[in-house]
Amino acid sequence: MKYLMFVCTDTEPDTDPTPEPDVNLWVDRHDASGQRLMGMALAPKSTATTVRVRDGQTLVSDGPFAETKELIVGFDLLECADLDEAIEVAKAHPMARGGRIEIRPQADWDRS
Repeated sequence: MKYLMFVCTDTEPDTDPTPEPDVNLWVDRHDASGQRLMGMALAPKSTATTVRVRDGQTLVSDGPFAETKELIVGFDLLECADLDEAIEVAKAHPMARGGRIEIRPQADWDRS
């Protein structure tokens, strides 16, 4: 099953003083296992553009769609057997300590 893993900042990071794991090692490990299909960091929020259509008019504004202290800073597309496996992959990501990880399964549109 495919899961989209949002990599986010957090206002309350882990206080564990041990060094965070190297993100490049995490990427290499999960690329090699086939669990990580793709992923990338995102440019800063100052480069974001929000697009909405209301009453046939396109509304474009600078910045992210929500005013929040936490930001999505990257993503990874995972292929995992189930949510438990996706959680194991996510908890090993360095941002699970320094930020937060949101895992969301791909929608199954064929399911009745």
